[in-house]
Amino acid sequence: MAGDRRGPRRDEDRLGEPFVGRAGKLLNPMLLAIGLKREQVYIANILKCRPPENRDPAPTEANLCRPFLERQIELIRPRIILAVGRIAAQNLLDTDTQIGKLRGRVHRFGPAQIPLVVTYHPAYLLRSPREKRKVWDDLRLARRAMTTVAGESARKLAES
Repeated sequence: MAGDRRGPRRDEDRLGEPFVGRAGKLLNPMLLAIGLKREQVYIANILKCRPPENRDPAPTEANLCRPFLERQIELIRPRIILAVGRIAAQNLLDTDTQIGKLRGRVHRFGPAQIPLVVTYHPAYLLRSPREKRKVWDDLRLARRAMTTVAGESARKLAES
């Protein structure tokens, strides 16, 4: 499961699909780098509607949409959450810590303690291509976390 930075952008809102522009074209190879095709992931936005002028969501807006997002996560039961961008990371982790300080470790989300890895948004990478190495490190961390979760699930099944 990947979390986008805000609500849907104009084209995403119109088409009803997240990450449809240049950032989406970059997201696809990012997912492939950890062995996932776009069709194998569920992408959810923090907000369920586009904020005026595509501004960052206000905390009250994000809080109003939070129960919907939590229910989506509960229903999907992802093996991992990839928080893509500052807005997604800060909202999912309920913090104002800078994204650079949130990267590089596996966080846990919700009562199910779902592994959550933070990385930069593909739109940021389009503006700052030198940061791609950091994202590659984040994606490798996400892949290791997914492998660990899969191994733990197999062990629990064998024990039962």
